[in-house]
Amino acid sequence: MNGRIYFLAVLVAAGSGISRCQGQTSTDNTMEIQRKKIDSLDKQLIEVLGARERAVREIGIYKAKHNIPPLQAARFQEVMNKSIAAGAKEGLSAEFITKLLNAVHEESLRIEEGIKSGGSGGK
Repeated sequence: MNGRIYFLAVLVAAGSGISRCQGQTSTDNTMEIQRKKIDSLDKQLIEVLGARERAVREIGIYKAKHNIPPLQAARFQEVMNKSIAAGAKEGLSAEFITKLLNAVHEESLRIEEGIKSGGSGGK
């Protein structure tokens, strides 16, 4: 009888080990799938930022031709307010959106300043 109980205990333990391994594989697959999704979204984000900065170059050329300063504080505040509201709908904090847009705006100003000073806006 003790042999049977021991055998059953070994089978139960082995079975739970198998399910744990399968669960781990499932978790690994989920992580891999989500990481690939993040990689794809990051690539799209960079492409969108590139398209945005190309539009900034066009605006920079217009501003340079018409002696308009690169920094338009009221416009930036308008963009910031709209973006914070849109970010909130996506569950993103105002602090995150502010940091993100400040970084994007800094790059935009760098490009516009480069155009204004006679360069191509740099890359």
